[in-house]
Amino acid sequence: MKRNYIIGIDEVGRGCLAGPLTVGAILKKGRVDLRGIKDSKKLSVKQRGEWLEKIKSWNLKHEALSVATASIGAQIIDKIGISAAARLAVGRCLKKLKLSSKFHVSRFKILLDGSLYAPRTYLNQKTIIKGDEKIPLIAAASIVAKVHRDNKMARLHKSFPHYGFAIHKGYGTKFHSAAIKKHGLSKIHRRSFCSKVM
Repeated sequence: MKRNYIIGIDEVGRGCLAGPLTVGAILKKGRVDLRGIKDSKKLSVKQRGEWLEKIKSWNLKHEALSVATASIGAQIIDKIGISAAARLAVGRCLKKLKLSSKFHVSRFKILLDGSLYAPRTYLNQKTIIKGDEKIPLIAAASIVAKVHRDNKMARLHKSFPHYGFAIHKGYGTKFHSAAIKKHGLSKIHRRSFCSKVM
């Protein structure tokens, strides 16, 4: 009997003033226990780390999951818009998963959170409002994306310490807005998102 495969996809950083939009995608190939998993926004840093270790374990030891991430930087977001950037990142994730011939289009379904869409060439896709709360595999993808992006923003903080990226991860907090007014925009700020701050 042929097995049907499911891919869960979510993104983080859509509303940030700085840094990339990051998409996480997980292809479920075997049995995994995702009971109790939650959307990354509802988990602590420690809980996200614990879930990520489980996901990595299932990936490495049991090959039950394949994981991919893709990030789109501020300059491209400014050029093509956030929705197009998100779709681009989804497409890159799906390419990274290397869907071979055994994963025929009729044998896998792509489940995406919120307002995400895969490129039109992927026909068997479904966007689910609040999918990260309803579908455990999408919640898992949100964790992968969140940890990946948070780590990247912590690294960027070292290059741009005045803005506090390690704390707010590029979101429009009062501290971040004040830092922009004082120091101007860095090269990782989204110009199209910062017009009301300047």
